[in-house]
Amino acid sequence: MDIYKNHVSGILIIKKITETTHRVVMTSDFGNKMIDFEISENDFKLNYVLADLDKKMVINFLKNDFQELLRQKYPVAESFENDDSDIFLSKIDKKTYYLYYTKVYHQLKKIVCTKNEKEKIDFTFASKKPTFAETINLEHKDFKITIKLFQITETE
Repeated sequence: MDIYKNHVSGILIIKKITETTHRVVMTSDFGNKMIDFEISENDFKLNYVLADLDKKMVINFLKNDFQELLRQKYPVAESFENDDSDIFLSKIDKKTYYLYYTKVYHQLKKIVCTKNEKEKIDFTFASKKPTFAETINLEHKDFKITIKLFQITETE
């Protein structure tokens, strides 16, 4: 995770605990807990945060980013296509989402979140299998914040 010129790395665990709620825990590479929260589309419960990360701006970014990332339903208002993607437009509250699916395997490869017709966040997914993404990149367009998530398998 890069926030302005600061880099934070560790292990992030996302676990679905109910149909609508996920628990997100980030630990250091040595296993020390840095942040722990439960999140759903309309709720956020902070269980623990390391003092250095206990900043309102950091908590709000993580809350908003993970609510967007873990959103499960996007009502489709329109659809388009380009050479390599089927694109679906969804409007929720004051935000517009563009969901890009590969034409060949129909896998989600990108979500662009906009507000007031300005691009706010790009979520990019890379996957080899249709069931899950091996990497997820979150890039903010109006702040210098990027989050890169990599799946760890048992062989790594």
